[in-house]
Amino acid sequence: MPYTVAADGIRKSYGGRVVLDGVDLAIEQGSVFALLGPNGAGKTTMVRILATLVAPDAGTAVIAGCDLLRDPIGVKSAISLTGQYAAIDDLLTGRENLEMMARLRHLPRREVRPRVDELLAEFDLVDAQDRRVKTYSGGMRRRLDLAAGMVRRPVLAFLDEPTTGLDPRSREQLWETVRRLVDEGVTILLTTQYLEEADRLADTVALLTAGRIVAQGTPEELKSSLGAEVARLHFADPADYRVALGHLESTHSEGARAEVARADEALRVIDVVTDGSAAQVHALLGGIAAVGVPAARVSTHRPSLDDVFMSLTADDAPSAPQPRSEIVR
Repeated sequence: MPYTVAADGIRKSYGGRVVLDGVDLAIEQGSVFALLGPNGAGKTTMVRILATLVAPDAGTAVIAGCDLLRDPIGVKSAISLTGQYAAIDDLLTGRENLEMMARLRHLPRREVRPRVDELLAEFDLVDAQDRRVKTYSGGMRRRLDLAAGMVRRPVLAFLDEPTTGLDPRSREQLWETVRRLVDEGVTILLTTQYLEEADRLADTVALLTAGRIVAQGTPEELKSSLGAEVARLHFADPADYRVALGHLESTHSEGARAEVARADEALRVIDVVTDGSAAQVHALLGGIAAVGVPAARVSTHRPSLDDVFMSLTADDAPSAPQPRSEIVR
């Protein structure tokens, strides 16, 4: 399978703070690759480097057959970038913004109007096309920015948290647009805070924390790596929560099979990964009852990407433990 992106050993620091610490990425052509991670993990920096906006301190990358450092113009001609904040002109109308972007992208003059008409319809902006952008709602501005990035179909589209500010209907519209692009052979590099978005769209998910890729695989591989089932323990009293958490963490360190994936003191909730057996859940509940803090309520669910995220980013530091699975590839 050919790769649209092949990055090796990308490093970047700002003022002595390491943001990217030797990141490797291989993104297959015509796929959706989701790069996830907590705020400050380096996701946007990685996107900016691959989009030629920031130079890496070290490392190499080939994008759409063009060397990132030797042929940045070739890279730029093959990509589009939609960032977290709309890069559009408030004083122009929606149509004027798209026409300007079409000229900047060197679209043939005869193709400008049909393409702009198509994008206005695709992103539900027909009724607002002749209004100045400063009158648009946040969701409308977001859709216009996304449309501007699609004036010329790219080989690789960077979508850096593209659905920020969009309502559920608009988000669904964007997802459909992403699927259409992929069907047409476009490769997507997606960063998002919406893990459901990554789960539904991505062929491959990579988790970046403290500047390192700590897990990578399909959404199903990552969820399966966490365990068969997650038991969620709810506690009525903050003191009970703390005692239970201490007990669970100490028993895991002594070799017990159950592992704490998430602990939220504000909600007094502890998520524990189990093998899915009734015997293990029974033993888990019996163990916390034995130390005098029975759970007020217990529920179970299959692991989600949220669970994977919380488990692997609990300690966003360079010494963060590597994932238990061998999914990194």
